[in-house]
Amino acid sequence: MITKLIVHNITSYKNPATLETDKKVNLLYGLNGTGKSTLSGYLHKLTDDRYKSCSVVGLDDSHEILVYDQVFIRDNFFEAENLKGIFTLSKENKDAETKIINAAKEIAILEGEKESIIKSLEEERVAIAKKQEAAKAVVWKIKTEYTGGDRVLEFCLDGLKGSKESLYNHVIGLPKSSSKPSKSVEELKSEMQSMTGDNAQKCTPINEIEFIAQNIESETIFGKQIVGNENSTVSKLINELGNSDWVKKGLGYLPDKNDDGGSACPFCQEKTISPKFVESLKNYFDASYDSDINSLRNLLDHYTHAKSLIPSKSIFEENQKFEKCKSEFEKHYGTLTRTIEENIKVIEEKIKSPSIPAKLKSSGPLLKQVNGVIQEINTHVDIHNKKIDQKETVNANIKKIFWEIMRWEYDQTLASIIADTAVSKSNCERMDAAQKERDKSIASKNIYISEQQKNTVNIEESIANINNGLVDLGIADFEIRKHSDNLYKIVRGKEQDMVFRSLSEGEKMIISFLYFVELCRGKKTATDAQKKRVVVIDDPISSLSHIYVFNVGRLIHNEFLRTDNYEQIFIMTHSLYFFYEMTDTNKDRREEKQKLFRLRKNANGSEILAMKYEEIQNDYQSYWSIVKDDMQPPALIANCMRSIIEYFFNFVEKNDLNNFFQKKEMQNNRFQAFNRYVNRESHSLGQNIFDIKEFNYQDFRGAFEELFKITGYDDHYRKMIR
Repeated sequence: MITKLIVHNITSYKNPATLETDKKVNLLYGLNGTGKSTLSGYLHKLTDDRYKSCSVVGLDDSHEILVYDQVFIRDNFFEAENLKGIFTLSKENKDAETKIINAAKEIAILEGEKESIIKSLEEERVAIAKKQEAAKAVVWKIKTEYTGGDRVLEFCLDGLKGSKESLYNHVIGLPKSSSKPSKSVEELKSEMQSMTGDNAQKCTPINEIEFIAQNIESETIFGKQIVGNENSTVSKLINELGNSDWVKKGLGYLPDKNDDGGSACPFCQEKTISPKFVESLKNYFDASYDSDINSLRNLLDHYTHAKSLIPSKSIFEENQKFEKCKSEFEKHYGTLTRTIEENIKVIEEKIKSPSIPAKLKSSGPLLKQVNGVIQEINTHVDIHNKKIDQKETVNANIKKIFWEIMRWEYDQTLASIIADTAVSKSNCERMDAAQKERDKSIASKNIYISEQQKNTVNIEESIANINNGLVDLGIADFEIRKHSDNLYKIVRGKEQDMVFRSLSEGEKMIISFLYFVELCRGKKTATDAQKKRVVVIDDPISSLSHIYVFNVGRLIHNEFLRTDNYEQIFIMTHSLYFFYEMTDTNKDRREEKQKLFRLRKNANGSEILAMKYEEIQNDYQSYWSIVKDDMQPPALIANCMRSIIEYFFNFVEKNDLNNFFQKKEMQNNRFQAFNRYVNRESHSLGQNIFDIKEFNYQDFRGAFEELFKITGYDDHYRKMIR
């Protein structure tokens, strides 16, 4: 049974529209264009890519959907002259029919037994799963006990600490020793500690430190007095004073341009600095001077970078054997790094005062001392690793004895769950076999039913049923005749060919619907297996004259609504009269089996709304509800206004409106589009409004109201517009 239907992103369904139901009969009312055909089209072709944004809940392989809509008519009539034969059970073959009924009852019993077996099987699996979970919780204590505290034996649980499942499977898979293990857990701990203590893993040797900038420390440029151009007119004075660095700094305070009156001296602030003197100072600090300064800066960058490549002390502290040489390492490592940092400061000072000779300390001997300590640490690492290599065999034996002890200590829990699991496995295998036996019996019964159905299918009865249906509806000028073993066609008297295409739209609708009824009653082919049927009927009276509407309604009531042959029914219509005819007048039965819906479309798209029985209106009231909603399409609003006017004035009051449209009140310019549209002789398409671009809801609403006022029916207007 369909319990939920969502239509989205197709035709007028701009937003998701949801239909939820728990009823067998579902009636949907909606004007033309609100989305009925889209809804039935989706149910007709659920897997079509156009409906990829739509979904349905409640269907499975045991269901079959039968849809009557325009697609059904086109597929069965418009593209083929011959109708597909519909096979039905033969009333004459009572014996075969009885056998089929009895077999179906047996299948129902088998299905019930199968369902009971499946339920018991699931209960058995849940019960043993709970027992296994309890056993896993008990076994998990091994992990909590031996991975905490001193953790001496934690290595025995390597690979088993991640989940209860893995630890449980490991322990339950161990064989129980014939006698209690001779050693205890405490003895195993003592043996392990005597070998390696806390250092139960191999260590990685430490790489020696490399300092790639040692050669910079012996560069001659640090002892060089870096001075300016000796040919400068001020070089003699600068050299005698020995203040070139001071002068170099002072140049930075001179202005970019000097006037003939002289600039202020950056040192004494007197205007003694002439342009010529500034030029002499600049000539003193020539390209050679700048080249040496750049060399110093490059050496500083390289030396600083090399210092950054020396690993931090924390890297060495991570090694397990570092503690044995910690004091000596920290002493030599600290001396080395401080010396390098002091050399960096010397280079920085040399750059600031290039004329003063400098000397860097050598880091080579210090680096050798540090690496000597690292070599000593690595010696301890080698000794440790050799011990580890020698103890692998011992560790394996300790691990083996540890698990023998665990298996012995947890035997009560493990023996119990092993016994329970064996019993449960036996029960599950027995129930699996019983379920397969039921499946085999059900398949055999279905084959038996198919064989019996071959003896009961009868195309003549389908032909008779359709022809009787035509007579019941007052149609006697054409009929259905057998064409071949499983086909029949429409004939009119002596005319045998292409008769269907000469039928009126209403006649086509009737014959196609009778054909659909036969399809629902029977099977397409002799070997079709009966499934739970969901029937969808989309506007079966859309092209019928009123004389047939009631008869078609009674046919639907008798065939679909008052029988238990179908799982679920969906009926869609644009006619409020027909919609009302389909509803059950008995309140209790209606609330038990029927659910009503309204399809509505406005500027936001189509939507599906639940509807109460008390909300059913007649067509006239429905037109007023459209007029009041300015979100409805303009063409629909205008057509509803004209339908109201024609119904009320022409059929109810029998008034000639031509004189009223000539009155002064209706000659307002903004009412002219309304006047022209309403006064057209025929119901032309609503798109014409858009062709003249004149539709304005407020103008049409105002003219509509004014017409009722000038005709003296303003009370009726106010009542209906509310």
